[in-house]
Amino acid sequence: MTRLDSPMQIGMAAICQNPAQKISDYEVYKNEIRLADLAEPLGFDSIWSVEHHFTDYTMVPDVLQFLTYMAGRTKTVKLGTMVVVLPWHDPMRAAEEIAMLDDMSDGRLILGLGRGAGQVEFEGFRVDMGESRERFVEAADMVLTGLEQGYCEYAGQYYTQPKKDIRPKPFKSFKGRTYAAAVSPESSEIMARLGVGILIIPQKPWEDVAVELDTYRTVYREANGAEAPAPVAGGWVFCDKDAGRAEEMARRYIGAYWQSAMKHYNFGGDHFAKTKGYEYYGKMSEAMGSVEGVTDFFLNLQVWGTPDQCFEKVLEIRSKIGCDAFTGVFSYGGMPYEDSEQSMRLFAAEVMPRLQQLDQKAVA
Repeated sequence: MTRLDSPMQIGMAAICQNPAQKISDYEVYKNEIRLADLAEPLGFDSIWSVEHHFTDYTMVPDVLQFLTYMAGRTKTVKLGTMVVVLPWHDPMRAAEEIAMLDDMSDGRLILGLGRGAGQVEFEGFRVDMGESRERFVEAADMVLTGLEQGYCEYAGQYYTQPKKDIRPKPFKSFKGRTYAAAVSPESSEIMARLGVGILIIPQKPWEDVAVELDTYRTVYREANGAEAPAPVAGGWVFCDKDAGRAEEMARRYIGAYWQSAMKHYNFGGDHFAKTKGYEYYGKMSEAMGSVEGVTDFFLNLQVWGTPDQCFEKVLEIRSKIGCDAFTGVFSYGGMPYEDSEQSMRLFAAEVMPRLQQLDQKAVA
């Protein structure tokens, strides 16, 4: 288990949302890159991005391409995928692109993988969403094994790959720096057997997360003969010296983000309940009730407030899940970029150093 008095790794994520459509997608990218450019000089440990397609929910269709660009603009920060959605990729090509970015960035890649949950995205790529879990397991097995041995070779139900070298060859192991998103309990167990860490975005009751993490750690220990790595947590952040303004901005823009997520994933529809492998999502969708109630629940899981409040909220997340890293999203929901930057700079100046330098005295 992670010591709760040990230093934390702190990242920032650029997700490129444009739900209000008040500016062009081109302007969104210019502004998001400007914020990402601040990460290294402000002292963040890592830059992350996400993969999504076809809507304004987030507009990073190729997270490895985005991070390759950021690798060339930085020197030391790590580069995290949150996540590469394997069922939408040819796994042989994904392994090549992962190795190429890691080689070019001197091994700075933190590899995050996932199976996806957006119906609009599966339809766009002409992939049966009901096959996603099995496709993910096969693709992840092929990619992770390939990255360790330097070549891919696989014979599965969905993927058959003749032996081919990965070039450029991976120059160091990805073990200990590979994670996967897991929302359902079944996915957590799959990730444990694959020997990867867990990415957690606060979106459901902490008691449920704690139970699933206990199961994950048990399965991981049995399957790998070692303790599971500490999870990586993410969250939506708004930091302001005025507590009242922080709450007002968080309610407006974190709320807008969550409503855009509900629209993108079509929560409230019945497709999850009818799709193999997404039964847990179906139960989540059914339990959501009113948009307002769910938005308040999501909001209260995130990190917002004064610098002191933000610090305490990150520590609270850590106490519940034992994470040793936290990645904040600072730009979302159509928030004006000057407000995103001000929040990010304040968090970097007054919250992040305390988290990066945690010791027994700081926690006490």
